[in-house]
Amino acid sequence: MAPADTIADSVADTNAVAPGPGPDAPEPCLYVGHVMHRRLRPFVHGFRYRVFALLLDIDRIEESCARLRLLALDRFGLLGFHRRDHGARDGSALRPWVEARLAEQGLARPAQIWLLSFPRILGYVFNPLSVYWCTDAAGRLQAVVYEVKNTFGDQHPYVMAAATGEDGAARHEQDKRFFVSPFLDMGQRYRFTVHLPGRRLSIRIRQGHAGEGPSDDWLIATQHGMRRPLSDAALLRAWAAHPLMTLKVMVAIHWQALRLWLKGARFHPYRGAYPLPGSRSWGAAPAARGAQKGAAVGDLPETAANCPLPQRSTPATVAQPAE
Repeated sequence: MAPADTIADSVADTNAVAPGPGPDAPEPCLYVGHVMHRRLRPFVHGFRYRVFALLLDIDRIEESCARLRLLALDRFGLLGFHRRDHGARDGSALRPWVEARLAEQGLARPAQIWLLSFPRILGYVFNPLSVYWCTDAAGRLQAVVYEVKNTFGDQHPYVMAAATGEDGAARHEQDKRFFVSPFLDMGQRYRFTVHLPGRRLSIRIRQGHAGEGPSDDWLIATQHGMRRPLSDAALLRAWAAHPLMTLKVMVAIHWQALRLWLKGARFHPYRGAYPLPGSRSWGAAPAARGAQKGAAVGDLPETAANCPLPQRSTPATVAQPAE
């Protein structure tokens, strides 16, 4: 992740319509682009950082990693993907976990599941938000699972049916159920706009209080990117441009939290992952703390400055895995 771009660029992102995907179907690849956050109330605060992410077919993870020297699977490497970072967070296969979450919401078994996430870099990763796109046999988007982590070691999936509109975008809303940011209260609602990844990646999350309209948004977060081939050459270029990206994500969280505190943002202390009665709405038990710590994409600049760091793996052991 490179230094932040100008706030003027962030304003342009806030007002822009999320771009649609390219004409082709998803494929295992890299997306090189940026994450933008723009807080609108009670004061303006924003930033944009450059990032890169992996898109993998969860049924072909072994195949994708086997042909690459620079992307290690479930072991230490320059870059890596660990199944323990996602789903049940115990290293097990990801499809059964995703299918169980879909079944809890009465949604059908998908033909393909595409996972977007940051890779580990030298054994270290911080994944605030991972996204599973679920498609039917014809390649049509049918559901999206947003896998959110907070800095206290908790994880929560937001599961959404996802029919696309004429512009190719899927739009859905969800009340906030899971504690992420101490600088945003729990009485909020997310409005998601996503496209099935193609030549472009496009995710937008608007956040405001339930009952308020888009003009009353408190926070807007986006992740955009352009596709690059999943090759050793592309991985090396991405790493050379962002050599400490996952560490810089954590540093940015603390820096932005300090800035918010200095501006006088109201602080809401952590009282558990599900502080609202009945807010825990999925079947599997939350993963134990001490695994990867994260923050929702909508909360990246908002996280408390005293959060613990994610664990780091060594060559001998494997650790661990918008509001």
